[in-house]
Amino acid sequence: MGWKYGGLKREMLQSRGLLLTIFAASIGGTFQYGFNLTIINAPTTYIQKFINETWTKHYGTQLESGVITLLWSITVATYFVGGLVGALIAGPMAITCGRRNSLLLSNIFVLVGALLMGLSRTAESFEMIIIGRFFSGINSGVGININPMYLGECAPKKIRGLVALSFAPFTAAGLVVGQTIGLREILGSEELWPLLLASCAVPALIQLITLPWCPESPRYLLIDRENKDLCIKALRRLRGEVDLTAEIDEMLKEQTAVKGQRAKRLWDLFRDVSVQWQLIITFVLGSAIQLCGNDATYSYAVYVFRTAGIPNEKIQYATIGTGCSEFITALTSNLFVERIGRRMLLLGGYSSMVVCGILFTISLTLQDKITWMPFLSMACIFASILSFGIGPAGVTGIIPMEIFDQTARPAAYMINGSLFWITLIIVGMTFPFIVGGLGSFCYVPFLSFSFLAALFIGFFLPETKGKTFLEISHEFYERNFKGQPEQAETRL
Repeated sequence: MGWKYGGLKREMLQSRGLLLTIFAASIGGTFQYGFNLTIINAPTTYIQKFINETWTKHYGTQLESGVITLLWSITVATYFVGGLVGALIAGPMAITCGRRNSLLLSNIFVLVGALLMGLSRTAESFEMIIIGRFFSGINSGVGININPMYLGECAPKKIRGLVALSFAPFTAAGLVVGQTIGLREILGSEELWPLLLASCAVPALIQLITLPWCPESPRYLLIDRENKDLCIKALRRLRGEVDLTAEIDEMLKEQTAVKGQRAKRLWDLFRDVSVQWQLIITFVLGSAIQLCGNDATYSYAVYVFRTAGIPNEKIQYATIGTGCSEFITALTSNLFVERIGRRMLLLGGYSSMVVCGILFTISLTLQDKITWMPFLSMACIFASILSFGIGPAGVTGIIPMEIFDQTARPAAYMINGSLFWITLIIVGMTFPFIVGGLGSFCYVPFLSFSFLAALFIGFFLPETKGKTFLEISHEFYERNFKGQPEQAETRL
């Protein structure tokens, strides 16, 4: 097996173009999502104080604590609403502008958001923070959808999973970097929080400098734009001086298979029986990634760390450890996706989260009775995040890219991305009530969803490792038209 992975490494290093594409796409794509998700946490108290001060200055009355909390919740939630908008426009952007250009254009949103948030204190307007978070969310919504799609379409078949999944370590890196620069010693102080919120402009500027040097998706150029010459030029920049005959032939076969079909719109997918199983898989996995409770685990971490006796001023350093855990496992998943396969990583990740959830529930129940139980709770938090990072965090993002053909892929990502943001909003809004209502059993709903997701993956998700897009499409056609061989033959 060592010779095989040595060959894969040589193939990766053969072209600097592919490595540059991975970095340039991800630094302004999923890195931004992780980064923007965490930079808002550190200045929570300072922004709430700023909201009260500006309201008092403009209207002459002080806000009650409940109203301040409401306005803060709106500030946080607008990022998720923006993400949903971004997910909905990502599909049409990918079709009209191309994958690379869509990522470039989406930086307009985050730069506008950074400017508004950076100037909010100068302008004495907390509303500018809310609007700025909304624009940043649009950028993240576009990036989460198009980043894995673009990388998957640029990757050679042998290492498609490795390349496409490389967005996951960047997401986790964004979480860690956001947590780190949010420390009081860096940009998380009362004086510097506007600069902290505006720092999301930096990844955008890096992408604007680097991504124009990368080619457009070769599959988009050949299949959508029907430009074989540009496709070959793009492949040369990504692969270097290698024989492209087999790869071009495979793309031409896919082009022939979808000949005459225009890019599918959202409602076209729901009416197309040839993608019914792909849609079911997308709905289950797109919902499970948030309903499994990973973000709830992050939210509960502060409480558990405090109960375990970690001083309040040290908790922010402990939470950085949770982000580092996800980064390590995302990187590990990236390295092993071509050996273990997508299905086993997802199945193993969700199954491990079920075990962690059960232990976490037991430890929370006995936390006040046994002195060492808070430390078991801490271990469960880290283990759950590690389990999430090894499979669901990244593999969920590449499945729609592999199971849908070129004409359906943008619309499929609209569905996948919309489910991601909608369930994120639902979990974010209901989690405080779940904790209040269920107490130490608050994680039971999440581990139940993880269990159901693991069952579904075990019984219904096929392995896509090492298969061409056309082979995967044929496999799903047979599944969708099972018992209707004549119709399946016609579709193929």
